Amino acid sequence: MGFIVRRALSVETIARAVLGPDRGAVATFAGHVRNHQDGREVLRLEYSAYEPMAEAECRRIVEEASARWPVAVALEHRIGRLEIGDAAVVVAVSGGHRGEAFEACRWVIDEVKRRVPIWKREYYADGTESWVDPTASPLATGALTARAKEAE
Repeated sequence: MGFIVRRALSVETIARAVLGPDRGAVATFAGHVRNHQDGREVLRLEYSAYEPMAEAECRRIVEEASARWPVAVALEHRIGRLEIGDAAVVVAVSGGHRGEAFEACRWVIDEVKRRVPIWKREYYADGTESWVDPTASPLATGALTARAKEAE
């Protein structure tokens, strides 16, 4: 299972990937496309990624979570064109107890948002479009140089 995908995501499928007889708790996080941003009506969005680096960084995050907590982790982030209501990212974490599953799940999604080179471009009802954080657009490549070399 790859971390960066171009197909619809299924919370149930990703959650099943972490089930095990010794893990009684499953925590999930699903991020969906919403119809507004900063008071503006959003029609759709597109996610893009530097895929080799994004895959490598997601793998590191999953490995780090598994080393910090006794959990199993599954993670997928969709790229390409997404419509309102589509799932953009799903994290599933299972552990022996709910506390570690919740804690690890939150940590994983926070690290994905912080570390993985995935960019969101929003398309608005007024006909305009923009990067949600312009400094994080694929055009702002200076910050990626060192990590990109690591991923290769």
